[in-house]
Amino acid sequence: MTVSLHHSATVLFQGDSITEVGRLAERDCPLGNGYVRMAAESVRSARPDSGITFLNRGVAGDGVADMRARWRGDALDLRPDVVSVLIGVNDTWRRYHSGTVTSVRAYEDDYRAVLTQVRDATGAQLILVEPFLVPVRDEQWAWREDLDPRIQTVRRLAEEFDAALLAADGLLNQAARAADGPESIAGDGIHPTPLGHYLLAEAWTALVGL
Repeated sequence: MTVSLHHSATVLFQGDSITEVGRLAERDCPLGNGYVRMAAESVRSARPDSGITFLNRGVAGDGVADMRARWRGDALDLRPDVVSVLIGVNDTWRRYHSGTVTSVRAYEDDYRAVLTQVRDATGAQLILVEPFLVPVRDEQWAWREDLDPRIQTVRRLAEEFDAALLAADGLLNQAARAADGPESIAGDGIHPTPLGHYLLAEAWTALVGL
């Protein structure tokens, strides 16, 4: 599925630290320094005469419930034409870091709720980016038990909401096999390196026909 960006579209990116990438700390860099900025720059380069607006509202540390709690101000009120969402790895990470468990059912319920709200309120086109993990430590392989069902949830929701799907987990793990190891794609297994962000941006722009 290809997403159509009209001449004056507003494109909203939502998620956690993988989307934020410094946009809150660096006020002169509202799109952050990761895949969001790279994708926006690619679109602007390809369509220099367009008036497309890009917004980044990713917040580091967010799980899906945190994102849902701020959804009106950080999504609905912005009246986006396209909404791109990447959320879920923190819901997995908290289970292994602090013992805080977000069930897959709760994850799906919250995720479906925000997608329903934005669809009903704005009619925006949707891009869902799979949460991903590129294990760099042996113990991180055990996290897949928790993360893989969330990835499957995102795939089901993409089908349910007729959203474009960015299959990021397979993309980045394949890239890790082809590169010098997982650290070249995500230094800690979670947060992409510049190369990891570039690959995400490249895959994202392909979904909008570039």
